[in-house]
Parts: sequence; structure tokens; C-alpha cells
Amino acid sequence: MNYLVAVLKDRIEAEEAYTALEKAGLPLRQVSILGKGYKTADEFGLIDPNEKAIAQVKQLAYWLLPFGFAAGYTFNWLTQFDLFPWAGSVGNHIIGGIFGAIAAAMGSVFVGGGASFVFNSGDSLSYRNRLDEGKYLIVVQGTESLIQESTRIIKQFKPETIQGYSD
Repeated sequence: MNYLVAVLKDRIEAEEAYTALEKAGLPLRQVSILGKGYKTADEFGLIDPNEKAIAQVKQLAYWLLPFGFAAGYTFNWLTQFDLFPWAGSVGNHIIGGIFGAIAAAMGSVFVGGGASFVFNSGDSLSYRNRLDEGKYLIVVQGTESLIQESTRIIKQFKPETIQGYSD
């Protein structure tokens, strides 16, 4: 499936572009307007990259924390290293396990998508930001020929950006 996403500065331009696509005979079930009064980013399916990153971190942490605790406990048991003499032998093993779990949590953040959460990569976030600014998106889904025809029509309205995607 191919997609075309055009960012237009206001509702009037978005409606004019939609009407031009309608007059050209494009199937309107494949054309969507996103913005205030129309579909939201969530209704259309623009995934929030922050939510996705948080979900990946949680899923990875679910599996890594127990293994990190076990690894830290085992490492301390094998080396017999006294981290805190007042804690005793078993207490030091447990503290080693806690340190191992902390290391596993850090690993789940770095490997599981925490970097994308911090640095906000991805086009869907920029489109969400444009919608938050009060701009409108025209999204066309379909074949490559439909996308080319839509691009030709929408370019007449001088969109801020126009981008094509394919699955």
C-alpha cells in the first residue's frame, strides 16, 4: 500500500484540496483529512512513537529484571564480594541481585527503545506536531498511479510538505 501525506496550512486549503481530488474522480474512501473537526491522529492510526517506545521498554524489562537479579545474585555469590559488611553474606547477595536488576532495567531502556523516546525520531511525531499547531493533513492511500495523480493535484495548493510512503 502506498501513502501520500500533504501538510496544508488551514482548513480551507485542506477542503479545497479534498474537493479537487473528488472532482478528479479519486475514490474518497481512500482520502482522509486529519485536523480539527476531522479525524485525529489516533483515529487515523498515526502511532505515537513515545507510547511505542514505552511499551517496548516495559516488555523488555518484564523479562530482563528477573534475569538481572539472578545474574547479580549469582555473581556476588560466586565472588563472595562484601559490598556492605554490615549486611552479611545473604544480604550482600541480595544487594548484588538488586544491582543486577538495576543494570537490567538500564539495558531495557537503552535497548528497548528508550533512545527513540528521548530523541523523538520518526515522521509520525512531526505530523502530530503539525496537527497540534492547527494545520491539516491530507492522506491518500492507494496504488502508485493513484498517488501520482493525487500528488499532481495536491501540489497545486502549495502544501508545506508533501511526502510519499510505501509499505
